[in-house]
Amino acid sequence: MSGIPVLTLLTVVPLVGAAIALWSGKHARTVALITTLGSLALALFVWTQLPANGSIGLVERASWVPSLGIEYHLGVDGLGALMVVLSAIVTLMSVDAAHRVHHQPGLYFGLVLVLESGLFGSFTALNFFHWFLFWELSLIPAFFLIKLWGGTRRGPAATQFFVYTMAGSVALLVAFLAVFVATGSMDFPHLTLLASTGELEQMVTAHLGPVTLWLAIGVLAGFAVKVPMVPFHTWLPAAYAEAPSPVTMLLTGAMSKMGVYGLLRIAIPLFGAQIAEMRTPLLVLAVATVVMGAWAAAQQKDLKRVFAYSSVNHLGYCLLGIFALAVPVAVGDAGALANQAAALNGVILQMFNHGLTAATLFWFVAMLQTRTGGHRGIDDFGGLRKPAPVLAGLMGIALFSSLGLPGLNQFVGEFLIFRGVFPLAWVAATVSVLGLLVTAAVMLTVIQKVFNGPVPEHCVGFPDLHHGERMALAPVICLMFLVGLLPQLIVDTVNPTVQNLLAHWRF
Repeated sequence: MSGIPVLTLLTVVPLVGAAIALWSGKHARTVALITTLGSLALALFVWTQLPANGSIGLVERASWVPSLGIEYHLGVDGLGALMVVLSAIVTLMSVDAAHRVHHQPGLYFGLVLVLESGLFGSFTALNFFHWFLFWELSLIPAFFLIKLWGGTRRGPAATQFFVYTMAGSVALLVAFLAVFVATGSMDFPHLTLLASTGELEQMVTAHLGPVTLWLAIGVLAGFAVKVPMVPFHTWLPAAYAEAPSPVTMLLTGAMSKMGVYGLLRIAIPLFGAQIAEMRTPLLVLAVATVVMGAWAAAQQKDLKRVFAYSSVNHLGYCLLGIFALAVPVAVGDAGALANQAAALNGVILQMFNHGLTAATLFWFVAMLQTRTGGHRGIDDFGGLRKPAPVLAGLMGIALFSSLGLPGLNQFVGEFLIFRGVFPLAWVAATVSVLGLLVTAAVMLTVIQKVFNGPVPEHCVGFPDLHHGERMALAPVICLMFLVGLLPQLIVDTVNPTVQNLLAHWRF
C-alpha cells in the first residue's frame, strides 16, 4: 500500500458512523446523514482518480493469509467506481427518506450504514475471501431491516430473502473453493489472467476432472439470485413490498447491482468460455426476465409491487446485454468488437441509471404513504396533480425516466444495450422490445390513475412537497436530466474500462 488508503477509508467510515449512530438515539439520523455525505464525497474522489487507460487503480494490497491464497487486495476501475458512487448516492437518499423511524432509530440507521460498508467492500475487493466477507455483510443488515421494520408479512418476506440469498452464496463458495483447490489462488486479476489463456480450465480439469462447466453454473446461480433473474426472482416482490420504502430503495438501487457486478467482475472473466457454451439458454432466461417482469408489473395493484416487477424487467436488459456479448469474435472483427463494447457500456450505464431511478420511485411511494396513512394501491389515488402539482411533476419525471423517455437517464443505457445486442442476438433483442412497450404502458397507467381523475375523499387536502423535500429531490432529478442529455460524463470514463475488460475476456 502507498499513500492514503482511500478504499479502506471508504469502507471504514460507514462502520464508524454505524457505531456512533447505534448510541445516538434520536440523533441517529443526523449521524447517518453526515456519514453518508462524507461517504459520497469519498466516492466522488475515487471517481476522479481512475486511471485513464481503464485499468484498476487505487490499488491497496497486503499479505493476509498467504498459505490460503488470501490477500487484502482492493482496487477499482470504471465499473467498480461507478457502483461505489451509486451506492453512496442511494444510501444518502435512503437515509433522507427515513425521517419517520421512531422505533430504535439508532439500530435502524446503524444497520443501514453497515449495509453501505458491505456495498463499498463488495465493489472494491479483488480477492474472493475479502469480497465474500462483504458480500455476506450486506445480507445481514438487510435481513434485519426487513424483519424488524417491515410490513405485516415482514417475517416470511425476510426469511425468503435470506434463504434465497444464502443459497446463492453457498453456490458461490463451493465453486470458488474448487477453483482455489485447482489454482491455489483467490485473486480475481490473477484468475482472470489464467482464464484468458485457457489455463484455468486446464488446471481445474487436471485437479478435479471436467467440472468447469458445473462451477460456472454454480457461480451463475449465485449471481442470478441477487440480480434477480427468472426463475430465481420469486423472493423479490415480497421483500420489496414488505420492507420499509427507504430500505426498498437500498435493495433495488444498490444491492441488486451486486449481482450484475458479480457477473461482470467474476463470472464472465473466469468462466467466459463456459458461459458462451450456455449462451442460448441464458439468453432465453434474460428475455424471460425482461418480458415476464414487465407483464407481471402490469398485473399489480400495489405500487411497490409494480415497481418491484419493473425492477426485474429493467435488470433483465442488463442480463440481455451481458449474455449477448458472450460470443467468440474473430481477431480483427472491428464491427463485432464495437457491438460488444456498445452492449457492455449500455449494461454498466443501465446499472447506474436503474439504481437512481428505481430508488427515486420508491422514495415517492414513501411520500405517498406518509401523506395518506399508508395507502399505496394504484386505485387508492387520483387527481393528485391538483393538490400536489410539484410532487406530481417530479414523480412524473421519474416515471418517464423508468419508461425510457429520450432526454432522461434510462433511455441512454437501454439504447446502447439494444444497439449492441441487435447485431449479436437479433431474435432475443426483438422479443425483448415487448418489454419496452409493456413498461411504457405500465408507467403511463400509474401516471393516469395516480395523478388524473377525481380526487378521492382521503386525499382531499393532500399536502404538496415541502421545501426540504424539494431541495432533497432536486439533485436527483437534475442528475436524471444530466445523464440523459450528457451521457458522455459517465461513458467517457467507463469506456476505457469496457475496452480493457473485453481485451481480457475469453469466450
